[in-house]
Amino acid sequence: MEKGLSCLYPEEEVLSVAPVVALLMGSESDRERVQPAEDTLRELGIEVITRVISAHRQPEKLRGFVEEAPSLGVEVIIAAAGMAAHLPGVVASLTTLPVIGVPLSSPNLGGLDALLSMVQMPRGVPVATVAIDGAVNAALMAGSVLALKYPEIAEAWRAYRRKISGG
Repeated sequence: MEKGLSCLYPEEEVLSVAPVVALLMGSESDRERVQPAEDTLRELGIEVITRVISAHRQPEKLRGFVEEAPSLGVEVIIAAAGMAAHLPGVVASLTTLPVIGVPLSSPNLGGLDALLSMVQMPRGVPVATVAIDGAVNAALMAGSVLALKYPEIAEAWRAYRRKISGG
């Protein structure tokens, strides 16, 4: 079955049957720290839809993307944010898909503010959270979730583990 983006995002059409993870960041300045997640997901054979959408400056665009995500084949969402780090929580409030938060470091509090913002979510709005600047682990967690359903992802995950352990 082919998947494609609706008219909201015609500039980047996705035609894939692979599982899809949405990788969201609130600012273009976050891309360098988030890129390792995209690279790791692709290594595991997982398609990625990457978007820069601010929870504060573009709330309607964020709502539209999150509501459309399941129709795009998205099964897990990774949301990276620094400082107040509202992006993962807002995303989680709009969907029942698994949301993995990546707290990003900042000059002021080193990312502790973002980490606490993500792990202190209210009951009923869960955000699985990795370490500060832990984009690779977020990708691997998404891979673990998808490995439950996709044997090829499970095998790619096992191969990744062998590679990093030297055996």
